[in-house]
Amino acid sequence: MSQDMTEPDVVARLHPALRRFAAARTDLSPNTLHAVRQSLDSRRREAAAAIDASGVDIEDRTAQFERKTVGVRIYRGGVAPPVVYCHSGAFVLGNLDTDHLQCVEFARRVQCTVVSVDYRLAPEHPYPAAFDDVLTVLRWVAAESAGLGVDASRIAVAGSSAGGALAARLAQAAATGCAPPVVFQLLHQPVLDDQPTPSRREFTATPGFDGPAAEQMWRHYLHTGTTGGGAAPARSADLAGLPPAFISCSELDPLRDEALGYAQRLLHAGVSTELHVFAGTCHGFDSLLPDWDISRQLLDLQTAALRRALHG
Repeated sequence: MSQDMTEPDVVARLHPALRRFAAARTDLSPNTLHAVRQSLDSRRREAAAAIDASGVDIEDRTAQFERKTVGVRIYRGGVAPPVVYCHSGAFVLGNLDTDHLQCVEFARRVQCTVVSVDYRLAPEHPYPAAFDDVLTVLRWVAAESAGLGVDASRIAVAGSSAGGALAARLAQAAATGCAPPVVFQLLHQPVLDDQPTPSRREFTATPGFDGPAAEQMWRHYLHTGTTGGGAAPARSADLAGLPPAFISCSELDPLRDEALGYAQRLLHAGVSTELHVFAGTCHGFDSLLPDWDISRQLLDLQTAALRRALHG
């Protein structure tokens, strides 16, 4: 994070609990990316070590499918339904510690098995590397379901921010028969569209994540001179037949409008969709203040949706 000036209107609209983060910025410029990674990884490693994971068995291992190998962390809070989880990080940041809290809580509260994916990061590994990795893990979970002790007929996908893009693309691949069937998709503050939106143009100085960071994210993720194409879930022309969805986003987030637009398109395509917009919040509010009552409300809604989807 770096410090910068913040538009007065944005500060006024921020919930008072978040105003101390008003000047925080995510700098994804190439010359600072390595330092930002190191800082984030260090903070999340410390945070993960402090989390109470009682009631959840956690195992780091390697997923292997058709000569491809991907690191995963498995959280067992139950045995039957699995959730393939894709962490946040703008396609360029993060690892298995990034969303450790969410994975622990999902496994414990939903009584499921969460498989978190340590996918490759851009710009060293641009699209489709990250998607290939999460697809490999989804296929591995389905193929090795007996050994993993999970039910391959009840697989959900979930992700936050850039991980939301990967989870949404997994759901799309499953709907077209290019991946094992998926029964539910949970997308939090998802990256969905590489094209400009009103919220991306409006929020050029928002805490956590802003419009310039979103533009830089896509430059890192895509090959030079290429468009979103298969990388951006919103580019899909037909959303019919996708699994039911839970989508949550923040009011003061450059990614807000792509979440709203995607939810509306899902509804128009006949896909059961639950949408929540958290007023006065910015991108990543639940990571900035994990113990805040609004963050706990988000987690309550997410776990309730997963329980309904996986346990009926």
